[in-house]
Amino acid sequence: MPKLNQLRQDHANMARMLHVLQLKQKTLAQGERPNFQLVREVVDYILDYQEGFTRPLEKVCSERLKELDPSSAEVTDQLAKDYRSLKSRLARLSNDLDMILMDSVVPMDKFAEDLKSYLESHRAYLREEREKLFPLIRENFSDQDFKALEDALPEGAQDHVARLEEAYPELYHELRDAPVPET
Repeated sequence: MPKLNQLRQDHANMARMLHVLQLKQKTLAQGERPNFQLVREVVDYILDYQEGFTRPLEKVCSERLKELDPSSAEVTDQLAKDYRSLKSRLARLSNDLDMILMDSVVPMDKFAEDLKSYLESHRAYLREEREKLFPLIRENFSDQDFKALEDALPEGAQDHVARLEEAYPELYHELRDAPVPET
């Protein structure tokens, strides 16, 4: 069952993804050209993960928490708003990456700044989940609630990471060796 330990592991995996992106952003900020194909893989992975894991998690948790503890609406509504903003920002970065990979002119300083801003926002989002959402889940969810959560998720992050080697080989090798930074 995806108890809080599973959710914490999912956060650790996302923190690794963000760390890999941060390393590429720093390379870019120093005026060097990072491996944009690897950046593309990370962005694609996060977009897929958001759609397949984060969105159903948010939906089930928010709905159930509001039933169990109506005061949780403020936290869950804010996280939902922040999530939509993150997704939109990442989609813009993805479009810019497409342009970069097609050798179109994209201002690298702006791309580096947008990427840095996205990384800061995503880390803040993870921190808010950990500090505000996880305690609400721990306090309110029963074993049945965790079972409903498990049923709503197509697969956990561990399954996603296990498929990385095949789907995103460069990313897998970077991620495998990346430390788990604090978010």
